[in-house]
Amino acid sequence: MEKQKSRTQVINRQKIIDAATRVFAKYGFNGTTLDQIAIMASMSKPNLLYYFKTKRTLYRTVLEDTLNQWLGCLKEWQVEGSARQTISNYIDKKFEFSRDHAFGSRVFVNEILEGAPNLKYLLGEDLKLFVSQNILTIKGWIKSGEIEPIEPIHLIFMIWAVTQHYADFSTQIETLTGKTLADKDFYQEAKKNITQMILRGVLK
Repeated sequence: MEKQKSRTQVINRQKIIDAATRVFAKYGFNGTTLDQIAIMASMSKPNLLYYFKTKRTLYRTVLEDTLNQWLGCLKEWQVEGSARQTISNYIDKKFEFSRDHAFGSRVFVNEILEGAPNLKYLLGEDLKLFVSQNILTIKGWIKSGEIEPIEPIHLIFMIWAVTQHYADFSTQIETLTGKTLADKDFYQEAKKNITQMILRGVLK
């Protein structure tokens, strides 16, 4: 039986994961060192190694945590309600993810752009299962006449792309607008406009 972790151990482990997420987001896997992460986490390298023996183990933990949060958003398709309610709720959750997990999102997208060498073992069946269930939900809305006859997977891809853009390209957005999703008014404005445009494009 695994020994239960103390509160201090739980806090330190999360501190390391948070620090690693920021460093990996900036430098990528190859450009990151455990020394950089230890400095970001304000702890010694030996202390960091007590929790994570290798950089790859820590990197995969960051990816797994981010993927689990991302899949949590994907589950929002499963809620009961109309197409308008469900799509709006999902966009809302995806904007929350982009605002609250911007560094994790960048680590995730950089891994995908590299061909997902460390993520393939995680993507697997869970993602396919959730997406296939969501496609069935969307097809149900089409059959009942709630939304236009569209190809469901492209609606899912569109929502992913537009909401994650605000996290993955936040520097570009800040350069153009002077704002990020950390700005409450800009966050609400972006979410409102994206939701309206997507709903107007698919609802009957």
